[in-house]
Amino acid sequence: MAEKKSAKKGKQKVTKTATASGKAFKGFTDEERAAMRDHVRELKAAANPDSPAGKADEERDVLEKIAAMSAPDRTMAERLHAIIKASAPGLSPRLWYGMPAYAIDGKVVCFFQDARKFKTRYATLGFSDKANLDEGSMWPTAFALKDLTTANEARIAELVKKAVT
Repeated sequence: MAEKKSAKKGKQKVTKTATASGKAFKGFTDEERAAMRDHVRELKAAANPDSPAGKADEERDVLEKIAAMSAPDRTMAERLHAIIKASAPGLSPRLWYGMPAYAIDGKVVCFFQDARKFKTRYATLGFSDKANLDEGSMWPTAFALKDLTTANEARIAELVKKAVT
């Protein structure tokens, strides 16, 4: 009897479940699964005490991720990296779900999501709940980016400064 249970435990059956609308749930997209795998690698690297995952290595990882982006997003990410580092030197670059992110004490404050990451028509600059951007009872936490103008860069620098105050 125990052998039968063990044999059954070894087999995993993949089933489709129905949603409230009656349509089959197809699960996560390839992009979402890749982001989750990236995050698991990031967590393992951070948890490994023997890992040389210092700030210099984390910034190197961010710069490598930016360099791997397609041309329009790469240019924007390089500029954002410079703006964020100049506006808030206390933020540490790191990867977060495979995206360039900037953190204080290990907590992500803001991140850049290139358009290709989830096959969207624009890149995104997002802020987490750790960012001090509160304005009354409602405020934006993510911004669609198609291009970085001088005015956009100035606004981003202001937001980043405010986020860390």
